[in-house]
Amino acid sequence: MHPLSRRLATAVFVAGIAGLAVPTTPAAPSATSGDWTMPAHDYASTRYSPLNEITTRNVGKLAVAFTFSTGVNRGQEAAPIVVGNTMYVVTPFPNVLYALDLTKPGAPAKWSYKPKPEPASQGVACCDVVNRGAVYSQGRVFFNTLDGNTLAVDAATGKPIWRTKLGDINKGETITMAPLVVKGKVLVGNAGGEMGVRGWLAALDAGTGKIAWKAYSTGPDKDVLIGPSFKPHYASDRGTDLGTKTWPGDAWKIGGGTAWGWISYDPETDLIFYGTGNPGPWNPDQRPGDNKWTAGIFARDPDTGDARWFYQFSPHDLYDYDAVNENLLLEMTIAGKRRKVIVRPERNGFVYILDRATGQVLSADPYGPVNAMLKIDMTTGRPQYNAEKQPKTGRTTRQICPAAPGMKDWNPSSFSPRTGLVYVPHNNLCMDMQPSEVNYIAGTPYIGAEEKYYAGPGGHRGVVTAWNPVQRRAMWKIKEDLPVWSGTLSTAGDVVFYGTMDGWFKAIDARSGALLWKFQTGSGIIGQPIAYRGPDGHQYIAILSGIGGWPGAIVTNNLDTRDATAAAGWGAALPDLKQKTTAGGTLYVFALPH
Repeated sequence: MHPLSRRLATAVFVAGIAGLAVPTTPAAPSATSGDWTMPAHDYASTRYSPLNEITTRNVGKLAVAFTFSTGVNRGQEAAPIVVGNTMYVVTPFPNVLYALDLTKPGAPAKWSYKPKPEPASQGVACCDVVNRGAVYSQGRVFFNTLDGNTLAVDAATGKPIWRTKLGDINKGETITMAPLVVKGKVLVGNAGGEMGVRGWLAALDAGTGKIAWKAYSTGPDKDVLIGPSFKPHYASDRGTDLGTKTWPGDAWKIGGGTAWGWISYDPETDLIFYGTGNPGPWNPDQRPGDNKWTAGIFARDPDTGDARWFYQFSPHDLYDYDAVNENLLLEMTIAGKRRKVIVRPERNGFVYILDRATGQVLSADPYGPVNAMLKIDMTTGRPQYNAEKQPKTGRTTRQICPAAPGMKDWNPSSFSPRTGLVYVPHNNLCMDMQPSEVNYIAGTPYIGAEEKYYAGPGGHRGVVTAWNPVQRRAMWKIKEDLPVWSGTLSTAGDVVFYGTMDGWFKAIDARSGALLWKFQTGSGIIGQPIAYRGPDGHQYIAILSGIGGWPGAIVTNNLDTRDATAAAGWGAALPDLKQKTTAGGTLYVFALPH
């Protein structure tokens, strides 16, 4: 094993929060059981566990309870899920689903299901062959395969129930996201914006696998499922067929806007919320216009797919700022009024607070160094791009912050109702960008830009920020040497967990950010930690360890970082990654001695 970096995180205390009243609550109460049935834990996407056996006082005693090898040494981005006495784990390609028996020592596999996705799908996956997890509902486990299929299997036996093909790898379509089940429908979106595919979100009948509806992110209103109930807040989103008119010619047909990230659901308004990815290609000169409906957020009726509102974070996206990040559904007091909101740490570097019913931006504040955009206009909702940082074909624009992976990529934040804080795992990266002309060829990269990423101000490449959405500021920050590509987990014991690319799994104090415990795993961590109650009644913490994903391709594909553009820009940012970690694929589960 390579020697692993032992650089400690440094806590930066921006402001003390002793005695902070908690004015923010999740949209729906967390489940009181010890199960973890979906990657986000709940429909509000809080990733908060109400379990409190592990606390700030005893977390230092955590020890390994058991480990499990996935057999795949690629990027492990999935969240394990736990239902009763069983844990389910999905691997990266070839997307094997394991059921582990938590009642037995070492949690051996009860069964495994091998869906055997098409090997050729590996060649069209833009950013590693990852999978972000499965979901459990009514005796079935639902998950996606890289080659564009959604599957339902019997949770008790692992026997397949149905399999529906949604994507076409010949076009460059893959599926890497975790599905969500809402009102008997399995919601699934595609990936492949870097291949010039056309983004969509589909709803499958959970019982049969038949497609109930499919909403595209580009194209005419009838394809986007825009009708009379569509009432966006901002004038720039109102009009007929903007999904074609804001593109040159037929460019919308290969325009990206894929829905490969997270979905939240609000039972009260009966709306789902999800983001759309970057427009294609990255070269903005080839697609003049706002490029609707990419790089924004949709609210839709889960029964019909009808769009209710849309907001575009990055109109005419210049920098590959996919808007696929998590949507935390919270209630908070703004200007003396209780509001139902979406809190969203966005890739473009701003934390947005939006009205959940209308899509109105209530606030937007940078949570790190941002110079690509100067501000968000509160009247129009539109960002003011910095003219000095706008990329042009054939010219290199330098020191753009944040870089294309964003201030934060897909890796999800968590929220604690005990502290009122959102714990944001993110990057501190800037970039040089040179767009170039690119032609579309189905199933091949359609990017049209060369990029080089590097550490932002301060020289560190990663950050964990505790954000107060009411005060609209960071309460404290933890600087990390490497980008923080794992999710965070908040718990009722006032402990927050996250992992680092050099393999450390860490526990910090939710109120102060102080490091309480750390454990060195065998590979870099880019997965999603969870908490659950075991059959013995005790609390456990689980995380998958295995470097990979977009930045980790440097390790898994053994890329030469003397090429600054290796892994689509990561070579310059992570020249030392192969010295800090090795490939892996292991589940680690921790508990207190008992």
